[in-house]
Amino acid sequence: MQVANALRAAILTKVFKAGDKLPSRAELAKKYEVAPMTVQNALRELRDEGLIVSRQGSGVFVRERTERPVGLRPHIERAFDAEHVSIDFAGFSGETLQGVMQEPLDKIRIGRLTPASINIRMLVPDTSQPWSIPCQVDDLQDSPGFRKRMDEIMRRHTLSIIDNVQELGDLGLVKDVSAEIKVHRAAPLFKLYLLNNEEAFFGFYPVREHVIRFDGEPKPIYDLVGKEAILFHHSVTDDDTSTGSQYVEQARMWFDSMWSTVSTEYQR
Repeated sequence: MQVANALRAAILTKVFKAGDKLPSRAELAKKYEVAPMTVQNALRELRDEGLIVSRQGSGVFVRERTERPVGLRPHIERAFDAEHVSIDFAGFSGETLQGVMQEPLDKIRIGRLTPASINIRMLVPDTSQPWSIPCQVDDLQDSPGFRKRMDEIMRRHTLSIIDNVQELGDLGLVKDVSAEIKVHRAAPLFKLYLLNNEEAFFGFYPVREHVIRFDGEPKPIYDLVGKEAILFHHSVTDDDTSTGSQYVEQARMWFDSMWSTVSTEYQR
């Protein structure tokens, strides 16, 4: 317990940061003056808590449990190293996704990346229908003006993704490309990214009050704050004792079910 407590404190205080490799069992046993079996038991406890992952042949690493949206970028870029690239996104506007995809798409244009296929699917809320959130502060009712503004933002970012991906196909740089948007009527309370069916990033949108001007008049709105959403990372390569593989599978099942049932094509 003492070894587990010491390692836990080191992880939570960022002495060991997300992605860092921990010292070997022998090194930890020497450091804490305990038997290797004691270290193994301590690591098992931290693994059960989801703080670390064991990777066969590589060692024990601090799990990348929480990353802000900027932390998504290297994972998106690494996803484009694969021969077949697939990205599924469910969320509010697609702004973050559009931003982090620019560099790998540029690398494809100049020939530094050569995937055989790219498949992008995006699930966003239907701006033609009333929303429960975001909503007006005074009466918690839908705001048509806000929806109109969000439609412009969604259109700008999601259609940019589609145009950029389809351009790669038109230029013959990627043999098989597909980029689609579907809309649904559910309130977008979280964001989800699925990368190559191997990694999932999930984060809740905090609800915050802020004032937006419509026709020159200030209007308080309860809005979803995407930039404050902390992302939790799950991977099928997590060790067998974790729930990473199960989470990715269930997230993919949820996305596919939404895509094939209650979602409809986005009208450009």
